[in-house]
Order: sequence, then structure tokens, then C-alpha cells
Amino acid sequence: MSTTRPCSPGDRGPEPSGASEASGAGAQGTVAPEGGAATVASGSPSGRQVRRLSFDDTGGVVPLARDFARQALYAWDWLPAATADRRAAAEDVLLVVSELVTNACLHAEGPELMVLSCDNKVIRVEISDRGAGQPAPRTPHRAGRPGGHGMFIVQRLCLDWGVVRTPGVTGKTVWAELGAPA
Repeated sequence: MSTTRPCSPGDRGPEPSGASEASGAGAQGTVAPEGGAATVASGSPSGRQVRRLSFDDTGGVVPLARDFARQALYAWDWLPAATADRRAAAEDVLLVVSELVTNACLHAEGPELMVLSCDNKVIRVEISDRGAGQPAPRTPHRAGRPGGHGMFIVQRLCLDWGVVRTPGVTGKTVWAELGAPA
């Protein structure tokens, strides 16, 4: 697992912008969540689908992010889950979303943007914030103590994760990738 690599092995690079995006309510069956602005990009030539949620000074960002991610999982046919493995994979995505958004709230003045993308093999979760800190699992991990488990959980559940920083810009994007169930 990576904490510094800006993208995963074989990453396809940044998402194309503009042409395939639809905004706001009703786009591809997506309704903008209360207090946030949602954007859905329909399938790209590679079969990758993208959804974006801007938090725009909203409260209750963790449940908002989970609900938005749950809607995406339904749209991408991860839910409803037909098997226990598929259900567990969907729950893992929701847990990772919760942990990354919570970390942005606790350590980085809150999240600004969440981007979810799926290519039917991998779901990528990206949380952007204005924080200067570097997320890392606490070592040694102490399972019996409260707090400090977020990035340890992300590391254990994900195929890979990392941090992207743009030179000259405050903040970062923490990303994590989870594999689809067989």
C-alpha cells in the first residue's frame, strides 16, 4: 500500500473534463444532494463512469458523502448485492468513503470535493481538501485503543491508496481504490 504515490499502478491519468459531464439534478438519474452539488459523467469510451460531489460549506458531510456513494453503487449495479461477497464489497466502499471524509473533517478543515469513478473492476474514491497534513496509518496500530484507525482501515480494505498534491496549491487529494467482487 502506498501513502505517497500520486496514482496507482496502471492509472489511466486524470479524468477528461467537460464534454461528457452533466450537472445537477436529474443527470443520469442523479439528484443533487441537499446542500451539495452533484455532477455525473456518463460512461466514457473506456467504460469508466464518474460522479462528483462538491461539499460547498455544507453540514453533515459524512452522511451526505455516504448517501451519494450509495446512490453511485446502485447506479453502477454494485447494489443491491446478490451475494454476501458483493454486499461486503459495497460496504467496504461506504466505509472507506466515511473514513476519508472523516479524516478531512478532523485534520484538514473539511472536504471540498469527492470524486467517485468506476470501470466495473475498480472503484476509485478521491477526497480533496485544503489540509497540509499527510495522512498515514498510525504505527504501531493499537486495536484496543479508541481513535486513529481510519487510515489503517483504508489501507487494509483497499487495493492501493495515496495522496496527490498540486505544486503551488494549498491542499491535497487523498485517493483509494477498491476492487469489484468476483
